[in-house]
Amino acid sequence: MRILVAIVVALFATAAPVAGQQAWYPLRGDDGSALANHRVPTELTSEIERLPGVVVAGNPKGDVTLVEFYDLNCPYCRKAAADVAALIDEDKELRLVLVAFPVLGVPSIEASRVELAIAKIGTPQQFVQFHHKVYAGRGVVDGRRALAVAAELGFSADKLLPIANDDAITETMKAHVRLGSALELNATPAFVIKGVGILGHPGRKSLRGIIAAVRRCDNVVC
Repeated sequence: MRILVAIVVALFATAAPVAGQQAWYPLRGDDGSALANHRVPTELTSEIERLPGVVVAGNPKGDVTLVEFYDLNCPYCRKAAADVAALIDEDKELRLVLVAFPVLGVPSIEASRVELAIAKIGTPQQFVQFHHKVYAGRGVVDGRRALAVAAELGFSADKLLPIANDDAITETMKAHVRLGSALELNATPAFVIKGVGILGHPGRKSLRGIIAAVRRCDNVVC
């Protein structure tokens, strides 16, 4: 059985921070490099959690919300997933919002269909389990690979495929990519926190510092 593919939107071509992107705040990654970042409109950030298919991890009532837009075939997202998971383990007040952002080609679209189907019928904990189990492997993540990982978590292909191939999932992916584009998130992963879009993965230490700054002064930089 195969996943039916719908081309969602013109795909973005890069998974790394965009060269020449200006920085609104003087943020730096763990390697000391400048982080591309920009202010994002409040009216757009408020739409993120109204998107269908988004999943909240960490503390649902946490005092700081970190939003991550990711693609299952982005190697930078793989590293980000591990670092963000470690932050959630150490920071019991961190709230994470996961937004599937399948922009790196047809395999990503296929895999995202399966993941979004799990979001519909599974628990947030099962979604997060799937998320990390997919990233624990190597190679291209397509529909077949996503179904295999889902099966390891107890989800049968017979149950997932009708949901994954439904037009509602296509519309969900379109909504995610449209909003990501409107937020100018032209790299994966991309994070949104306190009205700021951050392109690329800053690293665990940098993210920890940004979260701490939000708590201290209600901004990503104090």
